[in-house]
Amino acid sequence: MQWIERYPVMNYAAATSGVSTEMSLSRETILLVEDENFVREVTGEILQSAGYRVLKARNAADAMAMFRRYRDEVQLLVTDVVMPGQNGCSLADDLKLMNVWLKTIFISGYPENLVSRIGCKHPGAFYLPKPFSAQSLLRQVKSALAKSKPRKELSRGAVRSE
Repeated sequence: MQWIERYPVMNYAAATSGVSTEMSLSRETILLVEDENFVREVTGEILQSAGYRVLKARNAADAMAMFRRYRDEVQLLVTDVVMPGQNGCSLADDLKLMNVWLKTIFISGYPENLVSRIGCKHPGAFYLPKPFSAQSLLRQVKSALAKSKPRKELSRGAVRSE
């Protein structure tokens, strides 16, 4: 079954109308990595309609290049787990080496227990099964971003969390 058949949300305004105001109009930057164009575009549109800045990548190599360029601005990685080439778990590992404060949400059509069995175990990361609603995506994003935000610069550029 194609994702479009399992994902009926096509009216983005209606999809996000039930989302509380505090969820909306954020200025955080999200790096979205998804190899399927439709899923990437719909997910990006939902996030943008809630006020997030979204950098969209179709694979891990594109995501890595974007992250190198916008490393100081990206607060959250939302990545598909299974993609051609480098998978989302390995990508998250690589990006965490560059920014230990980066939050992660893994999205996948596979069950969470299967995803962890293939070696995708990231303490503190979030998991969102496909297909997902706009509201569940935005709730998960809000939860991930709220989790121990960095607050104060320390010497040598390190950041202390709350």
